[in-house]
Amino acid sequence: MIIGGANYLEKNKTVVDDLNVFPVPDGDTGTNMALTMQSAARQVKKSNANNIEDIAKAASKGSLMGARGNSGVILSQLFRGLAQGLTGIEKANTKDIARAFKMASDTAYKAVMKPIEGTILTVARECAEKAEELAKEENDIKIFLEEVIKHGDETLKKTPEMLDALKQAGVVDAGGKGLLYILIGALKAVTFDDDEFFDELDEYLKADEETKEYTEEADIKFGYCTEFIINSKNGDIEKLKDELTKFGDSMLVIGDEEHIKVHIHTNNPGEVLEKGLKIGELTNIKIDNMRYQHKSKVVDEKHVQQNQEDEMKKYSIITVAMGEGIKNVFKDLRVDYVISGGQTMNPSTEDILKAVENVKGENIIILPNNSNIILAAKQAKELSNRNIEVVPTKTIPQGVTALLSFDEDLDLDENIENMEEAIKEVKTGEVTFAVRDTTINGKEIKKDDVIGISEGEIKSIGNDIREVSMDLLRNIIDEDENDLITIFYGEDISKEKAEELGELLEEEMEECDIEVVYGGQPLYYYIFSVE
Repeated sequence: MIIGGANYLEKNKTVVDDLNVFPVPDGDTGTNMALTMQSAARQVKKSNANNIEDIAKAASKGSLMGARGNSGVILSQLFRGLAQGLTGIEKANTKDIARAFKMASDTAYKAVMKPIEGTILTVARECAEKAEELAKEENDIKIFLEEVIKHGDETLKKTPEMLDALKQAGVVDAGGKGLLYILIGALKAVTFDDDEFFDELDEYLKADEETKEYTEEADIKFGYCTEFIINSKNGDIEKLKDELTKFGDSMLVIGDEEHIKVHIHTNNPGEVLEKGLKIGELTNIKIDNMRYQHKSKVVDEKHVQQNQEDEMKKYSIITVAMGEGIKNVFKDLRVDYVISGGQTMNPSTEDILKAVENVKGENIIILPNNSNIILAAKQAKELSNRNIEVVPTKTIPQGVTALLSFDEDLDLDENIENMEEAIKEVKTGEVTFAVRDTTINGKEIKKDDVIGISEGEIKSIGNDIREVSMDLLRNIIDEDENDLITIFYGEDISKEKAEELGELLEEEMEECDIEVVYGGQPLYYYIFSVE
């Protein structure tokens, strides 16, 4: 059932990813839940257990260590409660499963500081309550699970009425959908009523363990990150976009009168390059094998302290970031380890624990720099016997600001208080592109629109990166309160373009100091720090 659930979610994870409320290119609920489930399934396979209690414990351990993102952490808590509910049980009947479902739901609710209805928590609770009701009369596991899933699906359909953000986006809750896929896969594993599913499951079980050791590799549908510039005065950008869409995802095609920049994840880089050659001369060609990169090293544990010696020291700081420029900023601020991650790639609890094991501080401070990593960091804190504090930074600017307020001579409590106060004083702006059509807060957004985001809200929409950037900054800057703007420009923006934006800001916002810094982050053209 565990392996069947993992397999079925893996097959349908993109459906879950596409339910992301924001149309940004980092919808990853399905991916995070699938990676968490794969970790649970691998642990079950390793355990060779033949009773329900031990299998549930193995799934709990695997999901706990492999948990990624908030959805993955909540899923791991569901498995934790499930294992507790099945303690002492070798074979389970419907009453045992109902009790375990209830304990799973209760455990997950307790793990979340402020539970919100209309999420995976609601679907789990409703499934548990339905299971308790059914178990009083129903002994047939197949009928029991079918009815639980049916009720869960009815609950899922109601989630847009519980959360306005879901209603506006016209989607159901992604985590709840992922949970139902797991339950459906578990049901298929019990009933043996789908020959095709079991052929696929057989292949899933036969998969070589070494190739699945780093699960991001299994997650990469299109393996080659392909980038190039077309020198052409007659290029039709919209036509090129249409032609390239069928070759992959994470596509970006932008340009001016003389150049077109192309970025795409594809399995056919040669064919993509041929399309470009039909328009003009190609320069700056770069093709990276992402599967190889991820397999060789998922967590980029960088020794950014040059003299990392064996003896303990007072503090070690761990942070999460993507983009070489941003990592170098953290290096300059004396961070001990940078875990590669952020949008599109949330590190697991185990990844964070590995970083903890490799630093020497008596006190360890973790800066997640992403709201979807905070729960995994806190879970790592609970699992470790080291003295760890998690400063709940949600953005890169918050992480940088927190570090600037850190003082090695102060005690831990004072530092944490100062860092948490400091992150309240910085505003973050991000500029990226929309991956689908949607409407949010009455704003109509089309696929490929440039969008400006700040504090969880889409503030600006348009077709021009610079115009959207300026509009976003006008929305969030108060010249009476803010005096420093830092521009982190991403891998798809040239230094010249970023400096042009900086000069434009200096002209319009004379009271503010402007800094332009290479961030190198993927998918996000700019990240702005406003202080």
